[in-house]
Amino acid sequence: MKPRENKYPHIFQPGKIGKMEVKNRIKYASTETNFNFGDGFVADKEVAYMEAQARGGAGIVTTQGAFTDPRGEGQGYVGMMGIWDDKFIPGLKKISNVIHKHDAKAVLQLMHCGRVGGINLEYTVGPSVVKQRIPRFREPVEMSKEQIEIAIKEHVEGARRCVEAGYDAVEISGIVGYLISNFVSSYTNLRVDEYGGNVEGRSKFMTDIISGIRKEVGPDYPIIIRLCADELLHDRGGNTAEESLQVIKLAEKAGVDCLSVTAGWQESAVSVISRDCKMGQWLYLAKKVKEALKPETRVSMAYRLFLPEYSEEAIAKGELDFWEMCRPMIADPNLPNKIAQDRQGEIIPCMACNLCLARLFRDAELNCMVRPSLGHESEPEWGFYGFPKTEHPKKVWIIGAGIAGMQAAAIAAEKGHQVTITEKNPRVGGQAATASAGPHGDKEFMRLVNYLRKYCDWGKVKFEMGKEVTPDDVKNSDADYIIVATGAVPKSDIPGTDRENVVSCLDVMNKNVPTGKRVVILGSSGIAISTALFLIEEGGYEISLVHSGKKPGADVNPSYIWRYMSKLKEGKVNQVRFAKPKEITEKGVLVETQEGEMMIEADTVILADMYPVNDLSNTKDGIYTIGDAVIPRRGNSAILDGYKMGMRL
Repeated sequence: MKPRENKYPHIFQPGKIGKMEVKNRIKYASTETNFNFGDGFVADKEVAYMEAQARGGAGIVTTQGAFTDPRGEGQGYVGMMGIWDDKFIPGLKKISNVIHKHDAKAVLQLMHCGRVGGINLEYTVGPSVVKQRIPRFREPVEMSKEQIEIAIKEHVEGARRCVEAGYDAVEISGIVGYLISNFVSSYTNLRVDEYGGNVEGRSKFMTDIISGIRKEVGPDYPIIIRLCADELLHDRGGNTAEESLQVIKLAEKAGVDCLSVTAGWQESAVSVISRDCKMGQWLYLAKKVKEALKPETRVSMAYRLFLPEYSEEAIAKGELDFWEMCRPMIADPNLPNKIAQDRQGEIIPCMACNLCLARLFRDAELNCMVRPSLGHESEPEWGFYGFPKTEHPKKVWIIGAGIAGMQAAAIAAEKGHQVTITEKNPRVGGQAATASAGPHGDKEFMRLVNYLRKYCDWGKVKFEMGKEVTPDDVKNSDADYIIVATGAVPKSDIPGTDRENVVSCLDVMNKNVPTGKRVVILGSSGIAISTALFLIEEGGYEISLVHSGKKPGADVNPSYIWRYMSKLKEGKVNQVRFAKPKEITEKGVLVETQEGEMMIEADTVILADMYPVNDLSNTKDGIYTIGDAVIPRRGNSAILDGYKMGMRL
């Protein structure tokens, strides 16, 4: 295929970090997976995943963080790799070997998780005792000078093992609330000895590690460090952006060759990597760092750089040297090759849903909303490297063109089946298309809808739009497989739902119905919140949200729910908690609460509790049902249902 280097010449030009020459400017950024064994040894599943990242075309592939201490204080994830003993070197070498196999440079990251570590312990460690903001983590124990010196030595020994395991460079993690960032930050470092106090003192732990590693690995071995250019902890005494820049300069002086620039901590009270952050919005930090460092010191950055245009422009302007990607390449490891080969329409788009992070924090294996093959790269039946053509093509009929239906159709067609999708609406995408009307970056859902439509088109899936399927249509069908993917709709069995002032949340967000000024939303799930946020953004509404628990959104990712609750508060939404709607009247909604019955006046009542639409599922034997037509869930379940359905055909 025709390469696209002419459109993105700077991304695909060779680069250097120290004396390490790299084929392009794309770096797969480190992320944990929990694929490995709990004792620190590398699993074959991790090796296969890392090979997929290297095979996808990145010039640099970085491993997940490896914890450096035998006590497990640095271990923040159940499946984290270990590097505290020579016994781990053979497993680590398996990863460097598969990276090199595909002409990429292998980088190993050293990571002590500090106050968010000690996953198997009753305590965590840090420079000082500072109360945790996130309840999941345990309070830290202050490290003694002796413990600090041991931790420095363990990092240096880890770097030595990195070299022996065949890696081309070592990376040190100093971000998001891990141990080095704990020392660097005025938020978590309250020490008054040489490892605390001013910026130089707080940075001493970091600079001792860097200088120790430099002495161990020699002058020519590249050292990379990830540091925050802005901690975004200003509400509780964190470093200023100027102090963070001082820290970065100290890291350069101590001997690093490349700064991987980030923003925010896990404890930051502002958005950093979710959809409400615009793509490219943190690039100004990379520019600031680049201007402050020597020309030979490289600067890389990830964080909401999902599309090549942003990094191409930044590299062209000399504001960035390497484009890092983590979540976009979890979603599609082949992203670099697809860009280079002018196949951007084939890229599986990351939705910044942060399911991956939620899984890690629940001590589960990494998962991805848009790529169910994650973690199954070495299993042919999961089709990561493509599905084989069937020897017995069948006629497949899918009813519903939401994301579950299109995902199933796309795989079935790739396998060589003859596939037809029938959809009663004039557009594809179902609830995902509706959700794209929401504020705060939700328009990105159309990237997924458009990708799935194109995936179907490549397989020559036939679409029948604006056609409602009847039971007789199903009974008379000659399809070998019939799949019901008709989704879900909002409903309620309380009296009064047939009134003219009662509407569907889907119709509201699709702007199919008028909405009065005083609005009552009945629903406890994420779609009820989305409807409220949509109306807040529209403006001019007095909104009440009636839900059954203490707060709505039990199905919403933890990365999002806290900020959604904040936005509801900012929008002055009246939350009626522990409530049960009893009747809808001309005046509004009669609700039973813990304080007794109350009438909430409304011009419009919006139904936002979803129920499956599966009337066609029992029309005859042999019908399959997927997605919300089984039970309403989140988008990742719809994609997974569709994917597995396609796999079995």
